[in-house]
Amino acid sequence: MAALLAPPASADTLRIATFNADLTRKGPGLLLRDALSGTDPQVEAAASVVAAAHPDILVLTGIDYDYGLKALSAFAARVAAAGGPDYAHRFALRPNTGMATGLDLDGDGRLGGPGDAQGFGEFSGQGGMAILSRLPLDAAGAQDYSAFLWRDLPGALIAEAGLGGEAAAIQRLSTTGHWAVPITLPGGKKLTVLAWLATPPVFDGPEDRNGRRNHDEAAFWTRLLDGALPFAAPVGPFVIAGDANLDPVDGDGRPEALNALLADPRLTDPRPTSKGGADAGGAQKGDAALDTADWPEAKPDDPGNLRVDYVLPSSDLTVIASGVYWPKPGEPGAETAAAASAHRLVWVEVSP
Repeated sequence: MAALLAPPASADTLRIATFNADLTRKGPGLLLRDALSGTDPQVEAAASVVAAAHPDILVLTGIDYDYGLKALSAFAARVAAAGGPDYAHRFALRPNTGMATGLDLDGDGRLGGPGDAQGFGEFSGQGGMAILSRLPLDAAGAQDYSAFLWRDLPGALIAEAGLGGEAAAIQRLSTTGHWAVPITLPGGKKLTVLAWLATPPVFDGPEDRNGRRNHDEAAFWTRLLDGALPFAAPVGPFVIAGDANLDPVDGDGRPEALNALLADPRLTDPRPTSKGGADAGGAQKGDAALDTADWPEAKPDDPGNLRVDYVLPSSDLTVIASGVYWPKPGEPGAETAAAASAHRLVWVEVSP
């Protein structure tokens, strides 16, 4: 794990990571309270994981959003206190999670529930995403695609998703968000971070609304790269990073769009691995060393651990190294990683 425990050895390389840190709580303001306390075990564990991995740029998913980014700033302070980088540059936008629609989207006969929001959420901003960076962020140049309507995606699977006409007319594609955020590299060159957090492809009915939406959230990136959307296609170098909530081989869901993304020649899939994931693997088709999440298995036929978190650099970036921060039981950091989140931090080191 030595490569994870110190900053990159060369000033010419860049470590980019994504981590669903499970920094979400039951109500607004509670994450800020816990982060400011400096004593919350889960927050401290998540901060220690980030500090150990020491990424230059981190796409955080599963973090509650608040105006002014106070909880994000408090978490960044906990990372620094744990010996991690000083993330002076922070970015987050209001996510679609918990954003009221005024419609009964989940069909339970009531309005205003978490299933009636643009993205499932008990309150506005629950379980959003953010970016922490040692390098300057061009917030003014960032693009937020999160208001893009699901029905407007070419080839969208919305038609059979069980949404009525009024709901389909306002339903956004992004459960949480799709962003393009430029980072200014030394020398003035820009690297664009394309971030997202998709819905789990479960927790619905036979219409498979979540499975269809999850598929299309991954398909968005391919359509964007193709120039098939009303947005300019990103110009390299860029990196797609976040939580797809989908394994390309195992588990529930529709993996076709994700597999197309992983195989896209405009991207590199470094296939990061860990010894901890390999050690924890069970009855599954995919390589357990690639897994990034360790969910409890409730039934004998559950797929077990899955690969759901991704860092995919554009093909004009040279990949130097990659990994998943998942120490084996008994190794330093193993208990901390397990206490932080069901997900594991995924990192890729590149030469711009």
